[in-house]
Amino acid sequence: MSANQPVIELFGRESEQRRLGEFVDGVRKSGGAMLVRGEAGIGKSALLLDTARIAASRGMRILRTAGVESETHMPFAGLHQLLLPLRTEIGELPAPQRDALGAAFGLTDARVPDPFLIALAALNLLGEAAAHSAAHSPVLLIVEDAHWLDRASADVLAFVARRLDSEPIVLLAAIRDGFPSPLDGAGLQEMLLDRLDDTAATALLDACSPTLTPAVRTRLLREAAGNPLALVELPIAADTRDGKGPLPPGWLPLTTRLEQTFTARMSGLPPALRTMLLVAAINDSTALSETLDATALITGVPVTADDLAPAVTVRLVDVHETGVSFRHPLMRSAIYQGASISQRHAAHAALADVLTGRPDRRLWHRAASTPRPDESMAVELENTARSVRRRGDLLSAVAALEHAVRLSENPAHRCERLVRAAEYAAEMGRRDIVVRLLGEDEQPPLSAQQQARVVWIRESFQDGIRDDSAAAHSLADLAETTAAQGDVDLALKLLSSASLRCFWAHADERSRQRVVAVAETLPVDDLDGRLLTVLAFAAPVERGKVVIERLRRLAAHPTGGRPAARLLGSSALMVGAFDLSEEFCAASLPILRAQGRLSLLARDLGAQAWSAARLADLSVAIPAAEEAARLARETSQPLMHAIAQASGAVLAALRGEQDRVERLAVAAEQVALPVGARPVLATVQLARGLAALGEGRYADAFDQLRRMHDPADPAFHLALRCFSVAELADAAAHSGQAHAVAGVIEELEAVALTTPSPALHADLRYARAVLADEAAAEPFFAAALGADLRRWPFVRARVQLAYGEWLRRQRRTAESRAPLRTARETFDALGVIPWSERARQELRASGESSRRRSSEARDVLTAQELQIAQMAADGLTNREIGEKLYLSHRTVSSHLYRIFPKLGITSRSALSTALRVPA
Repeated sequence: MSANQPVIELFGRESEQRRLGEFVDGVRKSGGAMLVRGEAGIGKSALLLDTARIAASRGMRILRTAGVESETHMPFAGLHQLLLPLRTEIGELPAPQRDALGAAFGLTDARVPDPFLIALAALNLLGEAAAHSAAHSPVLLIVEDAHWLDRASADVLAFVARRLDSEPIVLLAAIRDGFPSPLDGAGLQEMLLDRLDDTAATALLDACSPTLTPAVRTRLLREAAGNPLALVELPIAADTRDGKGPLPPGWLPLTTRLEQTFTARMSGLPPALRTMLLVAAINDSTALSETLDATALITGVPVTADDLAPAVTVRLVDVHETGVSFRHPLMRSAIYQGASISQRHAAHAALADVLTGRPDRRLWHRAASTPRPDESMAVELENTARSVRRRGDLLSAVAALEHAVRLSENPAHRCERLVRAAEYAAEMGRRDIVVRLLGEDEQPPLSAQQQARVVWIRESFQDGIRDDSAAAHSLADLAETTAAQGDVDLALKLLSSASLRCFWAHADERSRQRVVAVAETLPVDDLDGRLLTVLAFAAPVERGKVVIERLRRLAAHPTGGRPAARLLGSSALMVGAFDLSEEFCAASLPILRAQGRLSLLARDLGAQAWSAARLADLSVAIPAAEEAARLARETSQPLMHAIAQASGAVLAALRGEQDRVERLAVAAEQVALPVGARPVLATVQLARGLAALGEGRYADAFDQLRRMHDPADPAFHLALRCFSVAELADAAAHSGQAHAVAGVIEELEAVALTTPSPALHADLRYARAVLADEAAAEPFFAAALGADLRRWPFVRARVQLAYGEWLRRQRRTAESRAPLRTARETFDALGVIPWSERARQELRASGESSRRRSSEARDVLTAQELQIAQMAADGLTNREIGEKLYLSHRTVSSHLYRIFPKLGITSRSALSTALRVPA
């Protein structure tokens, strides 16, 4: 802001000014973000300008960007404008982040990475700019018209806005009512601007137009209805020199009336100037030279910045040394709407001719200037889409293909371009774009192969929800046809969708067998992760043996480059190989983190959390569940968020945190019940059953867990029910209902003949022991204890506890102490507090006392604090931790600042000892 810029008084906004001033002043303690929302002309821009003036007086550094309608198709245009003043500092970022921003801004030909890596780079760049400036000045980010930001920039700013607590940065974004924005779902504070009251409206009108006659003044106050921009602009449209003159008709919507006032202001301007304003309105840049040069091409005569003076006088634009900008977005839209189609085409064509050195922007303007189908232009756009797709810039590829669709002369080419654009949009997870593309009424007829692709595109957003066996069967049929036509990759995608239907819903056996039969005929490597996932999700029992054998081969001989290796953890989970699931997830997580693929990262973390929870590996499971839930929410995956919450409820049950169990279970259930998401509901019942077991409420535990084994219950799940048998047997044995589970155990004994699932077999060994007649139980306990459970310490300790209980009931008290003691020590080490207490109670009953359980890090740290402490103890720097967790290193430092006193330490070097489980 220039020093001589006048300060404009705001009428009726005292409370808003005070709130924003306090919000900005608070940056010295904590950063944050706020949305300023309201209708067009309500004063959002004026309020942000006033706040910027206050921030400047406090010595803050101010960075600005604004959304522009014509730039919504240009990925990262808004972010580029915001970070342009920091371009020299980009080179100081770590190489991956530096390269990410360079690729996003087209400064290099490198592949554009996942948007979240770009977002992390932006966050760190802004933080470094604030922390390392000469005066250590906090930064104020001003985002005008955020609803018109390109989606890529908006997503990045939403990411940044959620992570400003520990940063010396404040973000303020103005959003017009009725316009959606990715910032809406970021959980930010909001300020809603209402219209001015009568007193403030009158004061503003009198200040801006003091010479109005009473009649005109009264009518303008009525027409403006408290809208500040209307109060400023409508008087200019009225001829007030003699108190008479035309006024905009009152029946039109306010924004239309305002646009008419701007259009009316154009009527008295010279033709060359009107052309110049149209070019500026259409241009996707504020560069004055581009506007002047394009105008000269259209008019055939040279023009200069001085020719804009009349537009400045009537307050349509502001002109700077190198730029021209409209005073309000409505002025730009009014000029654009007031031009004819041919005038718009001419302006786009002139800009294309001017932008010879900017081929990307030039192509967009050439396409926009083309009034009729042009196959050569469509081909050029298609080639551009392929090029930017190879760089990973999917948004630009979709935009290019959308233009190509419009310009296609050949219906078949048009159709192929449309489907490919939808595929790219699906790859980004952009359901909104897919719906827009595939929802068009006048699509040319699709080929059979294109129809199959569209089916997969739509399925990719379904997550397989709905108990619809016919859909899984038809997807398998379509996959078979597609594979016969030579497209094996598409066939695997369709089968993956079919197997997800089998996972999320309750597909019948015939449909599951059909999915498996088609999958096993495909000409792919037996160890292909995509194939294993289809088999594991569609038929976890019937193909459990095959999947487990192949997973063990992969674990024994790991190799890079296998398709969909990230899916192996989920596949192992489905067949009950939780130790392998943990191992595969741990191997794929660093790759996903480095690539910034947070959507897939959330899924992998979810699988890791579920498996680690069943192994009671809480040091892994607790941070994995928390991060999975956070990232699933951030990447708009409600079902993954719900299952992560349900896993969190299981962990809370293992820790004895009863209130947290029910809070998380209810939240997960609210999402899962309306859509019948069986895996979520099954996990919720497991959590509630575990919680009841931990409190000794065995009858309640039985009721909760029994639901998982009732095919008529929405919590029934073909695979996950196999991993709760031990808990069900424990509840039944302690509540006198052993007879009630005989049928379930018999059924699962038959299942165990088909699959070598480690979890199922371990649970059945336990169930046989605790449900056997007292006199005949010992051989079953011996079998359970003799199994190889080195990688399953919780399972082994659970058997030892039950065996010790049985020995004491048999009056073999002295013998009971050794297994009970070992169980107690294992439960203490694992941190499963209710089971620790149960072992202690049994030991007391046997005549042996136990020392009190020592407090540990898991008792005092939050899930994220535990994760950060573990990484710091492993020797990672704050910056390295931040890169892995997609936080700034300052946020990591803030967490460690809180962690140290919680653990009673004062240095990083003491973390390893503090995190070590007490002996």
